Amino acid sequence: MAAIKVLLREGSELRLRMPGEDHTSLQQFLSRLDAMDEVEYANFFLGHPELDAAELYLRTKDGHDPAAILVELCGELSQVYSDLADSLEN
Repeated sequence: MAAIKVLLREGSELRLRMPGEDHTSLQQFLSRLDAMDEVEYANFFLGHPELDAAELYLRTKDGHDPAAILVELCGELSQVYSDLADSLEN
């Protein structure tokens, strides 16, 4: 799998190219980002499935760092899946 690439990181905007990701995985980010008060707009773009890597776009309200919000969200998602794995092992 190719590495995630930062396409835009400027002020309140962040855009990432996420090779190998699809609607299912990106929807998890989007639904949680949309629920956050600090987020003004979030969306993902899939493009052509055989030609384009998926992209995730995030714009925050003034004074909020989109990268910090995404890092926090990644930690939350990681915990969700860790908890799931733990519950399946027991």
